[in-house]
Amino acid sequence: MTYIVKDECIKCKHMDCVEVCPVDCFYEGENMLVIHPDECIDCGVCEPECPVDAIRPDTEDEDDGKWLAINSKYAEIWPNITTIGTVPADAEKYADEKGKFEKYFSPNPGKGD
Repeated sequence: MTYIVKDECIKCKHMDCVEVCPVDCFYEGENMLVIHPDECIDCGVCEPECPVDAIRPDTEDEDDGKWLAINSKYAEIWPNITTIGTVPADAEKYADEKGKFEKYFSPNPGKGD
């Protein structure tokens, strides 16, 4: 098992999770984070830190592995992030919205550390 970041993170990107990760397995996109599944040690300390419940075990990927594939792909090309950056000013506006991947996902990298 590994943990994955799902749709809820898009346009919210709170980053509390990166501070507690003991193996620095978070990678930053323009408007979301992902977890590198080969680096995640399944400790679970990141999951309760996410205020929008975007981090889940990969066993809860109800979309036939869609989110595991997205996390795997973008963790290879986005920069690593280990400290909290600036949360988007309008994050609260998108916190409860569903279907954000199709509407807002950006494949562009974030700044990283």
